[in-house]
Amino acid sequence: MPPMQRITELFETYLKFERNFTDNTAMAYVSDITKLENFLADRSVPLEKAGTMEVEAFLVSLHELGISPESQARILQGIKAFYRFLLSERYIDSDPCELIEAPKKRQHIPTVLTLDEVNRVISMPDVSTALGQRNRAILETLYSCGLRVSELIDLRFSRIFASEGYIIVVGKGRKERLVPISESALQEIDNCRAFRYETDVQPGFEDCVFLNRFGRAMTRIAVFNVVKQYCAEAGIRKDVSPHTFRHTFATHLLEGGANLRAIQMMLGHAQISTTQIYTKADIQHLREDILMYHPRNKV
Repeated sequence: MPPMQRITELFETYLKFERNFTDNTAMAYVSDITKLENFLADRSVPLEKAGTMEVEAFLVSLHELGISPESQARILQGIKAFYRFLLSERYIDSDPCELIEAPKKRQHIPTVLTLDEVNRVISMPDVSTALGQRNRAILETLYSCGLRVSELIDLRFSRIFASEGYIIVVGKGRKERLVPISESALQEIDNCRAFRYETDVQPGFEDCVFLNRFGRAMTRIAVFNVVKQYCAEAGIRKDVSPHTFRHTFATHLLEGGANLRAIQMMLGHAQISTTQIYTKADIQHLREDILMYHPRNKV
């Protein structure tokens, strides 16, 4: 069996080129393995010799450190992928993670904006300036298409099919999906081309829709700051991030009558259970209406 460092390198290569994971995801998985390896080293147990009890003890240690169930589940996902890789390459005879279930994740009801709040935020940028036009296009596209911030900053002109009314979005695991795009979003994207005329577009970024003032693709932090700025100007006191627009997109679709399967496809969720959090958000909204308006709850 090769040294563990070599196996880890092979695992990272496998994730990138066979599983088509992004560099960041592959690095996170390798980091998960390192955490487990350090834990097992204190017990003089090599990674390839670990059994179910050792992996479960590692998960218990994460819990005792105060690591959230969501983070525990993500770390376990990396460890499971590693042992499946070892098994497929015949470095081990059995998978110690086969019977281990992920910790239960807390169900958070996402923050959602009302339609009036969305309209107020989108109307905030000063479109008499090229920067304002770009920022309005960012807000409109986030809400109209329900994109992750990583998908927004990776959007390309070559993936926009205006006459057909859809865009190609490259999501997690570099999976592509078709997402309908509204006429208003298309118009705002067309308007924001003025920003490009005032920018020295750098080589390699000519096809990027949203650029910063240095002529390169925008960063997550830059988009986050745009959202925060205009939400503050619109007087919205909720804890809002770019992802809030994605939650709002899904919730408004659900309230409008769209089925979960359609929402799942547009959001790029691998499992329908991920999309069901929006059903919970809708139920919470109905509960608040009942408490406010039902005569039995009035004093």
